[in-house]
Amino acid sequence: MSSASYLTLLQEGRLEARVEELERLLERCTVCPRDCFNNRLNNEIAACYSGRLPIVSSYTAHFGEEPPLVGTKGAGNIFFGNCNLRCVYCQNYQISQTHKQQIKNEVTHERLAEMMLELQSRGCHNINFVSPTHFAPQMARSILIAARQGLQAPIVYNTNAYDAVPVLKLLDGIVDVYLPDLKYADDESGYLYSKVSGYQEFSRAALREMFNQTGDELVFDDDGLLKRGLVVRLLVLPNDIGSISESIEWIRDELSPRVAISLMAQYYPTHQAETNKRYVLLSRRIRESEWMKATTALEELGMEEGWVQEFDGAAYYYRPDFNDSETPFKDIRDFGT
Repeated sequence: MSSASYLTLLQEGRLEARVEELERLLERCTVCPRDCFNNRLNNEIAACYSGRLPIVSSYTAHFGEEPPLVGTKGAGNIFFGNCNLRCVYCQNYQISQTHKQQIKNEVTHERLAEMMLELQSRGCHNINFVSPTHFAPQMARSILIAARQGLQAPIVYNTNAYDAVPVLKLLDGIVDVYLPDLKYADDESGYLYSKVSGYQEFSRAALREMFNQTGDELVFDDDGLLKRGLVVRLLVLPNDIGSISESIEWIRDELSPRVAISLMAQYYPTHQAETNKRYVLLSRRIRESEWMKATTALEELGMEEGWVQEFDGAAYYYRPDFNDSETPFKDIRDFGT
């Protein structure tokens, strides 16, 4: 197993200070761009319905992620409860938007560390934190505890991209792989469909910071497993909500055409998108023509790295209960062959 970057901070005696800086942000919570200013250290509940302790809905070896994260023994996924977004089509809404139930899943930092070590002992190739934004300080504290007990697996930060740049700067050297899901190219969609302001500004600033830390190079070990880098996920939504082509063009022009893209076809209407007429544009699966428009944009805009889900067999890999051994992704350069 490849050693992770946070071990360098630990060996240099800098990891604990970094964790403490992150935890201070909880006193007047500015952990995400919502800037609630609640004192979560005193267990005041912020807009994400979260307080001092992390909430873990489930943790498991997961086999539906991108191939270099899955390997042969799976990604070590830890699904945090609650979320700083309120996506009306969230495929994990039973976890992200049921805070009264999720409070029962509060765990100590020590228990979260134990989960990481257990996943590592089961052979998982990384620790993949799903929806970590609102628990970034708690995540870092638990990594510190686990690292002192032998954790070596790379850390994957699997986020909705509505992240605060100061937090990401403090995660530099703690997180090995950034896996943001860039949802929209405009603020209007972010407000209507995810209930947050300034999504375009904050998500793009977050991606710039992630890129500043990793560059456009993906670093693999001898077994082809991803050790370090940035992979931007783009979920194709019906009726071109989110403006995939515009996001791809921005990534190419503002970051690099070599930034790895993971294009996803797995959308299906659920939660409010399935029943609320206000969100009728999201009330169906994507059409093949919409999918082909998105894949064509990747080619025409010259993106060089990444993975594409196969349209016909797109698996709902983001669901915690999905545990298929077949990854639904193909390399961008092999797509269509």
